[in-house]
Amino acid sequence: MAAIFTQKNKLAPDPLDTRRWQGFRLEEYLIGQSIGKGCSAAVYEATMPALPQNLSGAKSTGLLPRSDPDVIPSGDGEERAPGAPAFPLAIKMMWNISAGSSSEAIFSTMSQELVPASRVALAGEFGAVTYRKSKGGPKQLAPHPNIIRVFRAFTSSVPLLPGALVDYPDVLPPRLHPEGLGHGRTLFLVMKNYPCTLRQYLRTNTPGPRLATVMTLQLLEGVDHLVQQGIAHRDLKSDNILVELDADGCPWLVIADFGCCLADEHIGLQLPFTSWYVDRGGEGRPAGPTVPDGSRGWPGQLPDVLPITSEQVSTARPGPRTVIDYSKADAWAVGAIAYEIFGLANPFYGQGSAHLESRSYQEAQLPALPESVPPDARQLVRSLLQREASKRPSARVAANVLHLSLWGEHILALKNLKLDKMVGWLLQQSAVTLLADRLTEKSCVETKLKMLFLANLEWEELCQAALLLCSWRAAAPGAPRVADGH
Repeated sequence: MAAIFTQKNKLAPDPLDTRRWQGFRLEEYLIGQSIGKGCSAAVYEATMPALPQNLSGAKSTGLLPRSDPDVIPSGDGEERAPGAPAFPLAIKMMWNISAGSSSEAIFSTMSQELVPASRVALAGEFGAVTYRKSKGGPKQLAPHPNIIRVFRAFTSSVPLLPGALVDYPDVLPPRLHPEGLGHGRTLFLVMKNYPCTLRQYLRTNTPGPRLATVMTLQLLEGVDHLVQQGIAHRDLKSDNILVELDADGCPWLVIADFGCCLADEHIGLQLPFTSWYVDRGGEGRPAGPTVPDGSRGWPGQLPDVLPITSEQVSTARPGPRTVIDYSKADAWAVGAIAYEIFGLANPFYGQGSAHLESRSYQEAQLPALPESVPPDARQLVRSLLQREASKRPSARVAANVLHLSLWGEHILALKNLKLDKMVGWLLQQSAVTLLADRLTEKSCVETKLKMLFLANLEWEELCQAALLLCSWRAAAPGAPRVADGH
């Protein structure tokens, strides 16, 4: 059964797989306006004339890049097919201060950014091929619908993009800005253009209890996939999560920005912490520029805050035998982000008495989630934020808890969990999900999540989740279940 849904969960074809243009040169793209910047990169909207919805517009408006490689024109006014996005792609330009100007050095220094790259993303450069074949390089992440996909990655000369002299003059090369400190060549990543970040979405939207539960579940599915691949993101926050809406207006969440990730083939999720010079991820990075007000989508640093990490990571002290286990660190971060999704401030952001330090907080200090939040979700968030990592559920078990809470009410209502009843329920869910997927042109968010649940089904972890839920409910008899509706 799992194999059927694994096949169903395959991503859409690479939008840049065209016969005419391959997308491995910056000159092949039309660059639009800035849509975000962080502490290490700027992101711009982009498109390609070779894409079907943009081919006629590129020919008629003469928007192909000019011969001057240092100036990339804006694509304002581009003609396109009705309903097609003006700029379906986003190009992330890394800021190169210390990587040198050779492709090999750039790919090596910025290799973490390439973890979510597709198999063909690096096929356009000799240096990239060398990077993939080298031993000891970061892992290549298998695709997942809740994780960003890099379609192309290549190096190119740094151009003067719109707003560069105002937004990030210091990281430009001297040929573009006399006082700039950047090298003349850097890494470019091409991805799908998403409408907004999770933080921006929550500024103008207040998800209902069920929808907020579904959104939290998506993050747990993405984190579980990372853990299964032996990768830790290490910088999860609402600015590093992108959002798009389905046909019903339901948000689909995508984890982005892998610049701080741990993806080492040799050590997996167990990082030897031998000295203070070992990179622990987002925790050690200084706060950087914020996303400009009004910008759309894409990761940018939260104002005046450091990325947060779990207590086990933040309190670790180096030593010859010290090892930091990251297997539950990202799940902890999901617990913190859940506060934002359910309508409260993240307790680990900000300053003052309400702000908690991940190094020293006590579980009793965690603010109570609103009564409108489903009891199962409230219990799960507190469980994810337990200081002792061994007491936290894994991302897979946590995801299963929400799956069962949302859709397994009949099973959980039984006084004793029985194998035949659980198998019967799973078969019923499989049939309903396959039918729903077949009858609609585009799967709704909840159908996609059911497919992920069925694709990742492991009996032991499902039973762990069911027992957790039963124990919580036994401790609070008569508590209401997940609220209906969005």
